[in-house]
Amino acid sequence: MDSAVIQLLVLAGIAVFLILRLRSVLGTREGYERPPEPVADASAQGKRTFDVIEGGVDHDITDHAPAGSPAAQALATMKRIEPDFHVGEFLGGARQAYEMIVMGFERGELDDLVPLLSRDVFESFDEVVQLREREGLKVEATFVGVREVVLVTAAFDDARSEAELTVRFVGELTSVVRNRAGEIVEGDANAVKQQRDIWTFARKMGSDNPNWRLVATGD
Repeated sequence: MDSAVIQLLVLAGIAVFLILRLRSVLGTREGYERPPEPVADASAQGKRTFDVIEGGVDHDITDHAPAGSPAAQALATMKRIEPDFHVGEFLGGARQAYEMIVMGFERGELDDLVPLLSRDVFESFDEVVQLREREGLKVEATFVGVREVVLVTAAFDDARSEAELTVRFVGELTSVVRNRAGEIVEGDANAVKQQRDIWTFARKMGSDNPNWRLVATGD
């Protein structure tokens, strides 16, 4: 074979090798390719930024009162005075207070309820308890649970900085009333009955006393 042909074949082989080598290193490009993204500043690498939205919806309020309603506005005022106030937490505390007050009233044990009751409510409860004692009646009750705790409305008195929250409760309990002879004159110890109450709690916002007092009852 001619030496010139041999040289051409050698050069061709070298060219093919170089092409394949470049393809393996650089890869191939087909179709449209997105232009390279700008390189972020080295000082910003590894850091995440967040947009802070102020004046957004307060779900702690809107979960319990329609947005923009007088009740929602009253709740917002309470939160401005006491940033740590939360409607959900209040309702959780109201649930516990409901059981304590109902059972204290049924058993005629009102002394422990003084911090939770306004003077008017305490006196009305005490009147009933004393009437039962004069008639020789005794209530035996067992608290089963609370099926419903719903905020009905909220109001705020700017002049007195006093908040009022009205809550609807649906409780379940068993109770019987016995006379002096121990005979059941009312109720059934084996029957669970539902008791519906609408109670209003009040408290001066911003005060050192954290207790809400029951100031009105209804059904």
